[in-house]
Amino acid sequence: MKKAIGLLLWLTAVSVQAAESAPAAAPNGVTLPAYFKEWRIIGVSQRNDKQSLRAILGNPAAVEAARQGRTQPWPDGAILAKIAWKDAALPEWPAAIVPGELQHVEFMVKDAGKYVATGGWGFARWLGNALVPYGKDAAFDQECFQCHGAVKARDYVFTRPVVIP
Repeated sequence: MKKAIGLLLWLTAVSVQAAESAPAAAPNGVTLPAYFKEWRIIGVSQRNDKQSLRAILGNPAAVEAARQGRTQPWPDGAILAKIAWKDAALPEWPAAIVPGELQHVEFMVKDAGKYVATGGWGFARWLGNALVPYGKDAAFDQECFQCHGAVKARDYVFTRPVVIP
């Protein structure tokens, strides 16, 4: 009985600590997905205009869709995570560009019924290592959606899934 009570107290403390350390939701209510750091890679990109490197990860639904070529449209439940770092030169090999300071973490959550006004995608962004939610109010997602309009024919997704042999 004492072990069970001890375990319950420990689990409660861990849950409270996790809840306290979780970043705030984006202004439109999108929350930072749990365990996104364990997701698999879908693609990579470099933005010369932002001098940044990006890794695009996917939850299991997104990875399965990408590997099977079912991205026109992406299925409901797919979540894409883009982690962006400032470009940095590798000190030991300056010709190599590697991730430097974390800029932001972005998410696209596919739910065609819930996010009708933004092409079926819920957008969210958290800035820096502190993961501060981006946007003053829920309308910030229109900024994201306007940019993604350039790839409407690709279900509003810039990322091209990489081929992994």
